Amino acid sequence: MQIRALSAIDEIAPARWNALTGTDNPFLRHEFLAALERHGAVSADNGWVPHHLVLEDGDTLVAAAPAYLKGNSWGEFVFDFAWAHAYERNGLDYYPKLIIAVPYSPVNGPRMLINGDYPVEGARQALADGARQVVDALDISSVHWLFANDADMAELEAAGYSRRDGCQYHWRNAGYHDFDDFLGGLNAKKRKNIRRERRRVDEQGLTLRTLHGDEMSPELWTALHGFYVDTFLAHGNRPVITRDCFVELSDQLGDRLVAFVAEADDEPVAAAICLRSDDTLYGRYWGAAAEYDDLHFEACYYQGIEYCIREGMDRFEPGAQGEHKVARGFLPVLTHSAHHLRDDRFQAAVDDFLARERPAVAEYADTLTAEGPYRADVLETLPRG
Repeated sequence: MQIRALSAIDEIAPARWNALTGTDNPFLRHEFLAALERHGAVSADNGWVPHHLVLEDGDTLVAAAPAYLKGNSWGEFVFDFAWAHAYERNGLDYYPKLIIAVPYSPVNGPRMLINGDYPVEGARQALADGARQVVDALDISSVHWLFANDADMAELEAAGYSRRDGCQYHWRNAGYHDFDDFLGGLNAKKRKNIRRERRRVDEQGLTLRTLHGDEMSPELWTALHGFYVDTFLAHGNRPVITRDCFVELSDQLGDRLVAFVAEADDEPVAAAICLRSDDTLYGRYWGAAAEYDDLHFEACYYQGIEYCIREGMDRFEPGAQGEHKVARGFLPVLTHSAHHLRDDRFQAAVDDFLARERPAVAEYADTLTAEGPYRADVLETLPRG
């Protein structure tokens, strides 16, 4: 088997890529990755240069991983700015580095996409080793696997990568019949607060509709993209997804794209844009034309919870960060990444840091869980992880 890199996802046929195990995750579909490249969100100007890894046995695609040469650390959500500064202080180049990740998306899942006709562990080991061979050949600082699932992490740690833990806040479906059933498991104060927030949305004359990608018009996307751009700029962020990129994702992903659209007098005023797999809803983009009391909570959290209950989905991952999510039914979940730095001195320093960081992150998650919104008897029965 040999490993090589692709300079664009379109160098491989969509059907070949999508036939690999793991591409039921919408962020790992060829269509999603290609749209980001085609419309410039992934580009050298934005610090993302495609360098996708493919493992081949003759003409057979054995495995692959979405990979990029990064010229900065923006849009990754596993923060290594301090590592980059340490390199700089010592006169070394941290960038470019190789990352295996989904651009701009802190979503958990497989990073090693495997041909089901080949031994899985052998393919994973070859990818883990192959990524290091790539950074050696390019003479760059490091390789980082971000938000990898447990199976990939086990192989990466066995191959000598260093594990870093982070924390997100996920909602898990305990077989709820409806939203009131979910609320019944919360303590009285949190239950009352959520009902008050939802009532305020109604009192402002706002209604919400759930639309899938194949139900959305180009005209609606023009409005929603404007909300997204204005909101990103207002918070000092750079809106890299173009309107045409959203339209393409809508067309290509169909019902895997879900939008919760808020309307006033039958006109859209805000939206939360999500993607979904069979069992998980992923919150990604939010935008609003104006400030409305508690609309963000309704569109970005409560509509998603209702959708998961209605669709029988297991999990809702609303995005990175935000302790305020805990009060609204989302509990801490540890996330994982794997790192290899070619400079032994810096690898040792990072290992020392991670050995101290991991237990601190675990303690933080345990504390927030214990202080969370669920009744103690309910918390014991909730799906975890």
